[in-house]
Amino acid sequence: MPLAPDPVSSPDWRRYAWQVVVLLAPVALLNYLDRQMLATMKASMVTDIPTIANKADWGFVLGCFKWTYAALSPFGGYIADRFSKRWVIGGSLFVWSAVTWWTGHVTTFHELVAARALMGISEAFYIPTALALISEYHLGPTRSRAVGVHQAGIYVGQILGGFAGYVADSPELGWRWAFSTCGMIGVIYALPLLAMLRDAPRTKEEKVQARESQRGVAKGLLGNRNFILLMLYFTLPAIAGWVVRDWMPEILREKFSLGQGKAGVSAILYVQLASIAGVIIGGTLADRWMKRTVRGRIFTSAIGMALFLPALFSVGNASTLTFAIGGLIVFGLGWGFFDCNNMPILCQIARPEWRATGYGIMNLVSTSCGGFGDWAFGALRDQHVSLNAIFGAFAGVALLSIFIVLLIKPEREARAP
Repeated sequence: MPLAPDPVSSPDWRRYAWQVVVLLAPVALLNYLDRQMLATMKASMVTDIPTIANKADWGFVLGCFKWTYAALSPFGGYIADRFSKRWVIGGSLFVWSAVTWWTGHVTTFHELVAARALMGISEAFYIPTALALISEYHLGPTRSRAVGVHQAGIYVGQILGGFAGYVADSPELGWRWAFSTCGMIGVIYALPLLAMLRDAPRTKEEKVQARESQRGVAKGLLGNRNFILLMLYFTLPAIAGWVVRDWMPEILREKFSLGQGKAGVSAILYVQLASIAGVIIGGTLADRWMKRTVRGRIFTSAIGMALFLPALFSVGNASTLTFAIGGLIVFGLGWGFFDCNNMPILCQIARPEWRATGYGIMNLVSTSCGGFGDWAFGALRDQHVSLNAIFGAFAGVALLSIFIVLLIKPEREARAP
């Protein structure tokens, strides 16, 4: 059983720091595989659960996960900052995997809504905790790359989720089998994860300081101009990201008359492969740029946001499947630049013992807006609003986001005074 090393500069510390990322990447994969399957298996689930009456109902199913996930994210982050990140991560994986298994056995619209709400509650504890733990082990020189590798696990999960449409179409398997199987895998993996994962070591003084500082965490974060700007920057582009992730399989299926399997793969595979390339390139660029300027990660993220502009216009106006996929590839590349630098930027503006809570608050705002975005997109499509108008508005939001992130004034590493 590996032991977390003590000296930060030692080879053992660096080796275990990357082992933490390797241990958590499969958890990130399962975290988003469980989410993505719902979008790519929509047609089969709606057919099998006739009480889902229209697109707005489906948007509500998607949204209820995000609202519960968002509401509990700050609490999950607070618990992680206050107690053991190892146990928060392991417990979250176990519970959401059990709920995933149950999702494969629901029979009504209301049961599906309840399952997705419970999924949101259990998953709310994972992402803020995992990224904070990775940041504790990976200091400045490797932080963006380490976060990027973890986020790549998310993209692989979304890719696998994109193939779930084929599973749903298979008479031998089906959508219920997919949820039940993924749930069992997660429950099983939670046990060795708990055995091998370790919290980052803290001195007695650091532990006392962390406990005392929790009393001022809300004021310290919400009274921080830079944190408010980062929260806005984290939120606005994510609305488009959620719609692309949740609705694109259905958009391509309807627009280009595709089967459920091909639509899911076309909507997910290319954008997530591009996102993997984006976190590798963007993480490396940001870590190197930080050697020259404290704003290196901000500049890298802004470049990624700039890629959203042509991508969203291309997706909204695509007349062929190839053109749509091209737009999704550019979007995915930009998303990778954006995604691997949010927690590292947070580390430059928030004290170490506030980072999981801070990311949880960011998740609260971002995912809540994403849930309303899912519902609003379904409602707008019911009213026959054109895709180019909707995605054109998203492009305008991305342009605004570039200006917001450039207003942040970071330090090289935020520490307790």
